[in-house]
Amino acid sequence: MSLSTAGAIALRSLGVVSSQISVASRNVSGAGVAGVSAKYAKVVHGDSGVAFLGVARATDVALFRNLLSANAHQESSTVVADALTRIDKALNLSDSQNSRSPSSLISKLKSALQSFSTTPQNETGAQLAISSAQDLVSSMHDATQAVQKERTSADAGIAAAVNDVNEILGKFATVNSQIVYGSAIGADVTDALDQRDALLTDLSKRIGVSTVSRPNNDMVLYTDSGVTLFETTPRKLSFQETPTLSPGVNGAAVYIDGVQVTGPGAPLAVRSGSILGLTHLRDDVMPQYQTQLDEIARGLVVAFSEHDQSGGGGPDLPGLFTYPGAAQSPPATLIPGLAGQIVVNATVDPAQGGDATLLRDGGASGNPAYVSNPSHAPGYADHLISLVNVSAQTMAFDPVAGLGATGTLESFSAASNGWLAAQRQQADNATTYYDAVVSQTTQALSNATGVNLDDQMSQMLALENSYQASAKLLEAVNSMFDSLFAAIR
Repeated sequence: MSLSTAGAIALRSLGVVSSQISVASRNVSGAGVAGVSAKYAKVVHGDSGVAFLGVARATDVALFRNLLSANAHQESSTVVADALTRIDKALNLSDSQNSRSPSSLISKLKSALQSFSTTPQNETGAQLAISSAQDLVSSMHDATQAVQKERTSADAGIAAAVNDVNEILGKFATVNSQIVYGSAIGADVTDALDQRDALLTDLSKRIGVSTVSRPNNDMVLYTDSGVTLFETTPRKLSFQETPTLSPGVNGAAVYIDGVQVTGPGAPLAVRSGSILGLTHLRDDVMPQYQTQLDEIARGLVVAFSEHDQSGGGGPDLPGLFTYPGAAQSPPATLIPGLAGQIVVNATVDPAQGGDATLLRDGGASGNPAYVSNPSHAPGYADHLISLVNVSAQTMAFDPVAGLGATGTLESFSAASNGWLAAQRQQADNATTYYDAVVSQTTQALSNATGVNLDDQMSQMLALENSYQASAKLLEAVNSMFDSLFAAIR
């Protein structure tokens, strides 16, 4: 090997090692920063020495795709679990002693009526029974308000998530263009690739996403149901927020470039992400629970209705419980929003100018034909005893509530409580599972692609030794050249 060749190899080696040290220093500065992948110098060896071809980064496509999927499922289950937890707290459902669930308060009303029936002449007993009924009505109102609040919040959350997705896709388009251009001209695009991955991670929390790579590191995005989100340019997500989501009113669907992706009839409905979770909460879980509350309210009106005592066969009329516009006891058909409208009949409530003795004697409707105790005997208890038993009598319920077509008021309200608890348990289990998946996948991805500071420092020391060796070789070649020139002179 000639001295000039040896000098060229040593000089080239110095340049390559210098580039490698620069990459290692860059890794050290990015250690511990979320989303920063380890970079490495692409070096080739040949007869003429080494050559630096550029910078690449550590990747694991399979793990990253798993992380995107886990993120999306985690978010969709979390939003449902959080909402059901708030409902639980609002009604103290998990507190057996102080629960304000309809099931618990129906039992307390039954106990209050039982006590009143033992001393029907006791005004305090009447007041306690009416107070218990008012507490039950108040809980129905509170539950309805809590449900509708969650639906409204979910609708607003969908709108915010749609705006976020559109904003993220706009940023993704910018970064993707930089990556494609840089890759085409051979520039270092590793930092831009990290930035794009961070945007994808953020995007996956709102909507399930899948990716397809193309030449020059170009990327195409689809929803997990196959709708195009990005191909050269971002697709527009649209959603119309509903100002008032009262019982029975459905919210709007989300569209991607005119294709419906949420709600009934969506040909390619998204399968994960917060948009899915919020839509499921707004359109399925909360409306179903509201339907059950409405059926419990209707059941209360029916169960405590008064019967014609004259033998004339008149229709049953609202008794202890009623609602605006109630002319008679309602049929076994859902009345949307009834849980928010049910009230204690003003005619039996002294606080509203009523007469508490009507609870004992009947006639809350104001029709004398429905009075069970015309003589108003203070010791009369038959009507109260019948009221004690009504919650345990079989009645018809609208099957749309999902708890069966027949049952007792007690069993139906208990089943509703159990249904909500099961929904919450299912959402909590899914959240716990995907929390673990996200944590483990994130750790595995960090181990595979992240910066290990110890490794980088060791590599830095090895590169410094290589640099010194190349410098000494170059110094030796220069010394030989000096000796050769001196001999020639």
